[in-house]
This record gives sequence, structure tokens and C-alpha cells, in this order.
Amino acid sequence: MSQTSDLPFWLRPTGLVVIVGLLTALKVFAAANAYIVEDEAYYRIWGLYPALSYYDHPPMIGWWITAGQVLFGDTVFGLRAIVVFSGVIGSLALWRTAAILFDARTAGWAVLFLNTSLMIGIGGILATPDAPSVVFWGLTFWALAELNVSKNPNWWLVVGLMAGLGLLSKYSLLFLGAGIVLWLLWVPDARRWWTSWQLWAGGALALLCFSPVLYWNHAHEWVSFYKQFGRAGSSGYTAKYIFEFLGALVGLLNPLIALLAAGGAAMLFRAFRARDGAASLVLLTTLPFLAYLLYHALHSRVQANWPAPLFPAFAIMAGVFVTSLRADQALWRRVAIAGVAVGVLTAVVVQVHAVHPVTGQLARKDPTFQLRGWDKIGAALAELAEQEQAAFMLTTSYGLNGQADYLMKDRLPVYQTTERIRYIMMPDPDERLFARPGLYITEKRRNRAGDLERAFETVKELAVLERKVEGVPLEELVVYKVEGLKGPVFEPFSVR
Repeated sequence: MSQTSDLPFWLRPTGLVVIVGLLTALKVFAAANAYIVEDEAYYRIWGLYPALSYYDHPPMIGWWITAGQVLFGDTVFGLRAIVVFSGVIGSLALWRTAAILFDARTAGWAVLFLNTSLMIGIGGILATPDAPSVVFWGLTFWALAELNVSKNPNWWLVVGLMAGLGLLSKYSLLFLGAGIVLWLLWVPDARRWWTSWQLWAGGALALLCFSPVLYWNHAHEWVSFYKQFGRAGSSGYTAKYIFEFLGALVGLLNPLIALLAAGGAAMLFRAFRARDGAASLVLLTTLPFLAYLLYHALHSRVQANWPAPLFPAFAIMAGVFVTSLRADQALWRRVAIAGVAVGVLTAVVVQVHAVHPVTGQLARKDPTFQLRGWDKIGAALAELAEQEQAAFMLTTSYGLNGQADYLMKDRLPVYQTTERIRYIMMPDPDERLFARPGLYITEKRRNRAGDLERAFETVKELAVLERKVEGVPLEELVVYKVEGLKGPVFEPFSVR
């Protein structure tokens, strides 16, 4: 392992602490001041009602949000606080992993590349399940690296613990387990671990950590598993989404860094063919999930955030490439520096824009459009609720339900009448509440006011509210008054 004193300041641990610290300070600024997106608003409700698991995902992000709310209150920063600071832990784990598998120079580049990828550098403030999944995937990989270098079988216990916590974050960590199995089969020196009791104890520890999710799913007809694993291959093959997926992957990794990562993967493949433990660990723990995402993209759309747990490995690949450059390959080194610079500049511009919009002319094409205009919507809803003496508010989509619940906190209870499986962790409302007047809010393009006529005598349009950014319209929200209860408010409950 190279001496850190031989490195330029910005690749030494001290320099990396400064750079990551400044980028984290920028994230703290944006996390505290930029409004929340729909998914965050939805997961905020998870934080208010901690549970063993949830319909959409395992519970870790809900538990993180609960911790943030305890420390900082039911605020925007409280929602995101643990996510922001977890990025520092992820960077430390990545540095150690790359340093012991390769060298300190590779580690320095890897940390820079991860923190200047668009997904982590910009999206690293969002309180979604991707945040803990990235951290615990990275920590599992770190423990595997320690195992590979030290040959101490007790590291399997750490691997099991970190993988178990990862499974409590997102089901995608199952693919990391598949990668570990491939590594144990491919690398001759790793096959010794099949007879180690610590390997099996680590697996049992991972299963024990995951047991709350298994119990919750067993109690609810395995609904979360059906939702998540029933998507792949559910339709015929199509090339419609594959280039969209690859474009999003390259774009969110940072195109220049993606180019370097591809070069690093090619270099590692040569060592992989020789069954080198370090190179095989990087490639084989990446391969199963990447293969699944490619397969999924041949059937339906892959959401841009799904590959996030692979970004630390991609950063290591890019670091391997840059570190392996000869003295006469200065062009590629300039590409690396440019990639970091572009990532930092983009992060600064987007994070500041998220708080103080530079322009509204991009409207819904602006990736930050979900953050905009909610303060005025909240004020208008509060005024309507007071005028109509409303006792509750209804919605029919989970994203708007989350936003309305945050806007109306300490004022009105908010309930989604559909998809009640999403809120099974919450106590059922007193039906007598709905005998009083209430409001229904919906996006104009998703208006289901007609469905509420089965439950209320009167469903009367009150107002159309326009959500704007810098005077540019984003969407219209329609508000109705509902009163005269005559039937069930909620759609029939189903776990499927």
C-alpha cells in the first residue's frame, strides 16, 4: 500500500476530510432548506410510525427518519439528518476498502469519484431507502475486503451483520449475497471459508437481522415481496428501456467518471481471469445486481435510483484505472480531474438551485420541480380548511398524501382513501370524524372526486390551486369539500 505522504494533498486522508467535509456542509445546507419531494414526504410518515417493515420496502429508512425526528424534530432537516451524515461513514468505509484491496492512491480517487457522482453528490440528501442501502452495501463490502486481506474468519460475523442491516434497508442487498457466493466459488483461496463456522454464523446473523421483515411479510401474505419481485419479467421483451437505463446510469454516475470506471473494469477483468481475490471481489459483488437491472430494463423501466448501491464499486473501478495510468497518459488524468471538478460544480449549482431557484423556465423538466411551491399550497389549504371548518383531509395518491400530511401537521389529519396497505402501521381513524365536513385534494390529472360520491352526499369543488416556481406553473391541484357521510370512506382493504 502506497504511503499517503507521497500523494498530493487532495488525495491524502487530510485533504479528503476537508473536501468531503465541505461537500457535507453543502448537503446540510440543502437538506435543511430545500423542501421535500413526494417520496420523502411519504417516508416521513414511516418515521412517525416505526414498524417491523412496510409495504414498499424494509424499515431502515423509517427508523433513520425516526431517529432524526427525535434529534431535530418533525422538520425537513430532521427527516434527512441521518441520511446526510451517513454519507461520511460511507466515504470512510470506501477509503479503507480501496486502500487495503489496492492502495491509498486508488482509495483517494475512489472517495473523490463517489462524492462527485451526481447520484451521491446531489441525491445524497434525499431520505429514501437508497441511502441506507448504499451505506450498508458499502460496509458489507468493506468487511469482505478486511476478510480477503487478513484471512481472519471472524470478519464473516461483521459481513453478516452489515449484510443483515442492508437487507433491512432494501431487498437489492440480496444480490450482494449472490455475488459473495460467486466469489467463494471462483477464487481458489476463498473456498476455504466453506468449512468455516464463522461463514455460516455470519449468514445466520444476516437472517436474524432480516427476520423482522420476514415476520411482517408472513403476517401480511408476503405482500412486499410480491410487489418488489413481481415486477421483473412480468411483460415481454422490449428494447424501449435499455438505453434509457444505460443513459441514466452513466449520467448519474457522472459521464467522465463512468468512462474511467469502464476502463477500470477492463483492467480488473484481466486480474479476475487469474482469479485474483481483490479484483474478483469488486467485479463479482457487482455483477448479479447489474445483470438483474439489465434484465429488468429489457422488460420495463428501471428507476434511475435503483443502481445506487453499485456506485462505490464503480468509484473503485475508476480509481483503479486512474492509478494504473502511465506517465505518458496525462490526458486520462486530466479527464479524472475534470470529472471531479464537474461533479463538484454541478453539486454546488444544483444544491443552491434547490434552495434558491435560479429560474423557473424549465418547469417540470427541472429535476428539482417536486420541491417547489408547496409553502403557498399549504397556506391556501389552511385557509380553506378554516373557512369550511374542515375536520380532516382526504387524498388518493401516496405522494400527495405525504405532502398534504406534512403541510397540515398540527392542523388536520390526512388520509389516503386508496392503497390502505401503505398505512397499516397507523391506528385506524375514528369513523365519527368523517361525519363532519372535510376536504379532498387531488392532482388535476389524477382526479378521482367521482369515487368519493359513494361515501359522501356532497362532493363540491372549492378551488383550483396552482403550484408554481418563479411564476411558472408546475401543476394544478383541485380541492373539494366533502360532507354528509353515507358509506365507507376507504376502499376495501387488500394486501394485493
